[in-house]
Amino acid sequence: MAIFAFEAMNSSGQEVKDEVEAGSSEEAIQKIRAKGYYPTKVKEKAAKKGVKKKSKQDEEIQAITPKKKLPFAIGGVSRKALVTFTRQLSTLQDAGLPILRSLQILESQQKPGLFKAIIGGVADEVEGGGSLSEAMANYPKAFDKLYVNMIHAGEMGGVLDIIMARLADFMEKAAKLKKKVIGAMIYPGVVITIAVAIVSMIMIFVIPKFAEIFRDFNLELPPVTQVLIDFSYWMAVQYGWAVILFSPIAMIITWKLIRMSDGGRYYSDVALLKVPILGSIMGKSSIARFTRTLGTLIAAGVPILDALNITKETSGNEVYARALLKVHDAIREGESMADPLRSTKVCDAIVVNMIDVGEETGDLDKMLIKVADNYDSDVDVLVGSLISILEPVMVVVLGGIVGFIVIALFMPMISLIQGMSGGNNKKG
Repeated sequence: MAIFAFEAMNSSGQEVKDEVEAGSSEEAIQKIRAKGYYPTKVKEKAAKKGVKKKSKQDEEIQAITPKKKLPFAIGGVSRKALVTFTRQLSTLQDAGLPILRSLQILESQQKPGLFKAIIGGVADEVEGGGSLSEAMANYPKAFDKLYVNMIHAGEMGGVLDIIMARLADFMEKAAKLKKKVIGAMIYPGVVITIAVAIVSMIMIFVIPKFAEIFRDFNLELPPVTQVLIDFSYWMAVQYGWAVILFSPIAMIITWKLIRMSDGGRYYSDVALLKVPILGSIMGKSSIARFTRTLGTLIAAGVPILDALNITKETSGNEVYARALLKVHDAIREGESMADPLRSTKVCDAIVVNMIDVGEETGDLDKMLIKVADNYDSDVDVLVGSLISILEPVMVVVLGGIVGFIVIALFMPMISLIQGMSGGNNKKG
């Protein structure tokens, strides 16, 4: 048995420092929790008689749990896996299981891979006396700043199970919104890709055959046909196919380079928000995201200034991030949230008015969640409108391309047929 010095938070959020006797750090944590405290730091202080006292170096080594080595993996943890983990951990906490035991159960359920190793690493650090939020902060591939701060708020308030349930709801709704926007782009993307591939094949393999026929008959080609043959020659001989193939890659790289700087992100987001329909979808999606994030953080008990900082960094849009920064600075100076947000002119009047009412009634978190729900519905309508507009536009564009190719090929063919008919008549 050894004596462990600990620092913890009581149910009122006040810091408590005391000592507890236990055989291991895990047992010490369980005893601290049994007293109604939430431990933030646990460290072995001394051993009883008959047990060799640990050196200062050994205590330091025990106090600092090394970060678990992670397996190589491309990307991070999937959103679906993280939501499932959060929901299950919330259920286990609500059932009264110790956090360490809950983590060990969830680790055993995971398939071998990155997330399993991360959960194991978090469990090791919690067993060493660290708090759950501190342990998760060491694994940003799975737990972002928003997630960590939500967990920290739950620890401070002693309502970790409730906070984790809210966090799972938040992630599910955010993932659903993102899926809708991306899903709207899949159909036109597939259609355009197939159309480009078919037209490229025609230009490379079919048009050159017609060009040979026209040359054999020494036909004077109409301007439309000449344009088509020149484009085909560029595609087949001058490596135009390579330009078309690698242009999207070059555009993606250029876009990423532009967005590496704050100014580039801001001006590119401004440009995107001005695109018809698509800009409205992005704008309303951003408003839904930041209002849901901010509302969830405030409901979790995170101070408003900290909540705004976290929301700003997770907004995903530089225009709204800068607006939230102005709101943060204004609140720090003693102003309300509604007035500085109104002055940024990035949100509709109804958003600002609902926030204003929320501040007056003390239900700001509920109002922000309502705004997010309303804008989620608006995004659904806009996504449907975008698809309904894209379908006829794509039909017209593809019809125009096919029509251009047919007319360009048949105009010299008609001249050839007329010439041959005239020659036969003369012979007759």
